[in-house]
Amino acid sequence: MDKEYLELYTDYLISTFGYATATGLSRLVEGQVSHDQITRFLSEEEYTSKDLWLEVKGTVRKVEREEGVLIFDDTIQEKPYTDENEVMCWHYDHSKGRAVQGFNLLNCLYHVGDISIPVAFELIKKPVEYCDLKTHQHKRASLVTKNELMRAMLDVCVQNKLLFHFVLFDTWFSSKENMCHIHETLKKEFVCALKSNRLVAVSEEDHQAKRFTPIEELPWREETVFTGWLKDVPFPVCFVRQVFTNNDGSTGILYLTCSDTTLTRGLILSTYQKRWQVEVFHKSLKQNAALGKAPVRRVVTQNNHVFAVLYATFKLECLKIKQHLSHFALRAHLYLKATRIAFDELQALKAA
Repeated sequence: MDKEYLELYTDYLISTFGYATATGLSRLVEGQVSHDQITRFLSEEEYTSKDLWLEVKGTVRKVEREEGVLIFDDTIQEKPYTDENEVMCWHYDHSKGRAVQGFNLLNCLYHVGDISIPVAFELIKKPVEYCDLKTHQHKRASLVTKNELMRAMLDVCVQNKLLFHFVLFDTWFSSKENMCHIHETLKKEFVCALKSNRLVAVSEEDHQAKRFTPIEELPWREETVFTGWLKDVPFPVCFVRQVFTNNDGSTGILYLTCSDTTLTRGLILSTYQKRWQVEVFHKSLKQNAALGKAPVRRVVTQNNHVFAVLYATFKLECLKIKQHLSHFALRAHLYLKATRIAFDELQALKAA
């Protein structure tokens, strides 16, 4: 990897407020680097999660602690006008309740204190093309599931001797395979959300008799903590419920399970609350590092642009630690500076 081009391109991603193009970067540096050089940097070899770890490792080693958590979540960047390939294709967007065209990025975020650092990523690839027999529509499928990718990323984090205690994830990743892998294979703990119809048993007698009840039908009270078993999960876990009010005044219910049965309800809720950091991280990818603003069309260049965006967001996190400003405040500071320079230049042109 050409580190000089990586630093230049990622600085450009943080600084630009429009589309991030090789031509735009070349103009910014007044032709000192040609657009062809930037294009070659993005298309020569495919940068992977391992390359990201090598870039962030030094900082992670300075801040990591046993109470750190790993957060897994995916995000979709819509790109409706880009040609379809195995990366840029149709993915189901839960926030919209329908499939959208774009790319789907699975991230592993290491969070400790108030610091969040990306330590692994995977772009979801769907190389298998087929025709749906019912709709006769052309579709694509992946060779591995997101849950399988998550477990592989977890294994790498453990191999890298990353210090963490809990793994946090939402209902999409709350499969029995993931839970067993974390708790029994890796000897770590997890806190995750459950769907309201997830089957549980809260007594030894019911568990032995295989009598399971939907978690929403348990006799819940405000501070209740149940200890029991999830169906097909061989070890005991604890369950808590949180009732909250949405911005529109509606009421929502969050069901959580934790593999550490010694934790109190308050600790389970506060631990899972850290999962929100991955939502902030995804927002920063899109708004502060030009995730969806590069007109790249090939699989390699699309992958490498995503890698550069992750590294650019890591650089913003390092600046946050140094300047005590959030990613959004840092970008606002850059925008104000750019506007002032443009204003002064306008005054000079008018005076000429």
